[in-house]
Amino acid sequence: MSVVSAVAERSQVSEPGRPRAAAGGYRLVLCCYLLAAVALTWHLWAGPGSRAQVGDPEDVDQFAWFVRYAATAVSHGHLPALVTTAMNAPRGINMMWNTTFLFPGMVLSPVTLLAGPQVTLTLMLTLGFAGSAASMFWVLRRWGGSTTAAALGGALYGFSPALLDAAAGHYNFEFAVAPPLIIDALLRIVTGRGLRSTVRTGVWLGLLTAAELFTGEELLAETALAGLLLVAVLAASHPRTARERARAVASGLGASAAVVLLICGYPLWVQLHGPLSQHGTWEKLGAFTNHLGGFVVPPASLLWHTRASPTTASTGIRYLPEYLAYLGWPLIIVLVAAAIRYRRDPKVRVMAVTCAVLEVFSLGGVDRKFLGFRYPGALLPWHWLQSLPVVGAILPDRFSILADGAAAAVLAFALDLARSAVPEAAQWMCRSLPTAVAVLALVSLIPLPLHTQTVTQVPAGWQAAFARLRLPADAQVLIVPVPYAHRPEPMRWQADTGEPRSFNGGWFVGVNHTGKAVVEYFGPPRITAFFLYLDALWAGRPRGLAPSRSQIRADLAYLRPAAVVAVTSRRSPLGRYLTGFFGPPAFGVGDMLAWRR
Repeated sequence: MSVVSAVAERSQVSEPGRPRAAAGGYRLVLCCYLLAAVALTWHLWAGPGSRAQVGDPEDVDQFAWFVRYAATAVSHGHLPALVTTAMNAPRGINMMWNTTFLFPGMVLSPVTLLAGPQVTLTLMLTLGFAGSAASMFWVLRRWGGSTTAAALGGALYGFSPALLDAAAGHYNFEFAVAPPLIIDALLRIVTGRGLRSTVRTGVWLGLLTAAELFTGEELLAETALAGLLLVAVLAASHPRTARERARAVASGLGASAAVVLLICGYPLWVQLHGPLSQHGTWEKLGAFTNHLGGFVVPPASLLWHTRASPTTASTGIRYLPEYLAYLGWPLIIVLVAAAIRYRRDPKVRVMAVTCAVLEVFSLGGVDRKFLGFRYPGALLPWHWLQSLPVVGAILPDRFSILADGAAAAVLAFALDLARSAVPEAAQWMCRSLPTAVAVLALVSLIPLPLHTQTVTQVPAGWQAAFARLRLPADAQVLIVPVPYAHRPEPMRWQADTGEPRSFNGGWFVGVNHTGKAVVEYFGPPRITAFFLYLDALWAGRPRGLAPSRSQIRADLAYLRPAAVVAVTSRRSPLGRYLTGFFGPPAFGVGDMLAWRR
């Protein structure tokens, strides 16, 4: 590990008079990142409060609700509750088991309250691209990368296909600013490089970890595994130095753990042992793993793709935010060649091994078919890790985000080595050849601006209806259509207006009566049938038999709504059905009918 430090520090020796020029170069790189991020999201900025990216509208509406939830809590002068009945009343949800985006939602609560949740999400998307690239650039510079090499590495990470496709709806993964900073702090503690105080760096690591816990807990878990892998490779390379650094490392990690425990101890207790805590995973992990073809078949979100490639890319992938593996043949060839050519360099070797292992992790641990042959998942390392606590809840394909960061480091460090090997007396073309090769390897990753669509607008009369109802703040409302994963629009309307404060149903990860993680456990099983029948009526496509009146009374006795509010007309099938059960509505306004209970 001391070898790593020495190499990094030698490469950072600067010439007199260079700091001012270097600072100018930094500003130029960061401005380029920001301009590129705006170029990617400019369709959103054309209507920041009313437009969302195409690809995963359900998750976009869910995140809009979560940032409104955080902003509402801040506006009332308190932290967001970690267990709430604002959704899925009266059972509620455990916020720590959901992608609640609490930290960004709280920080940007003024934007949400003044301009709306979609503006907040558009801002976070833009900052996610530029900020992720900038954090990787800063880390690569710290570890000895030249400005040019670090700039290319930062661009590879911040605008990688993994982050680009995650941006379709997974804001908690697209905003990948913290992982490079966490890895940097961990490596500084382990190697002792550039440390003024091991404890101070441990505190910084703890703060970064806490921030990421409330931004994207799953990405934090993957970052922790990537960091553990890096440390293992370093320790295996320099076992004697590892033993000498053990005490200092323990003090740094102890300080980090103390900070995390202080900030996150109670939230983690709520998650693991509090109300509505759960076990297991709600998804089939085989549906969230990379396929070998995904590394070389480009998605339609990139500039360079064929008409057939998006169809091929979607094979075996459920939807766009999970198509994360792509690197392309040019970059893969350059990375493999660099890893072989500079295998004796400790930085290139360590990052290349880490990248390769993370990509293997991303394949998951299920049985596979390749070139017509089936091979067992037991041959893959993730098969033996996915049964571990916490680790088993990770969706393997998302390791690609961390793998892209390691690939960025390999590219940057190898580029500097290649440039330093060219004699200064060589012609300009020869000196520029390594940089040209690196740039050409990244050309296949040039992204297209995000495609957008208009978000579902708030129905006419929505706010007027709740104003006339004058419900208490804790009153529960049955909204029709009832929100769930494939009908999240009412959550969007609530996010845009703040009304109602509490509703039945919702799109969330919850827990059933046995403690198993499930999607949308509303309570007794018959409740789901009731909700789906109401939504089918609302869509004009009723399916199955209508619930009996006695069953509906039992369902309402469990749900205890203070009001029923439906986006419908009196003469619609839904309007006639609700009138037949509840009697004439208390009032109608705009597109809304309302019944007091």
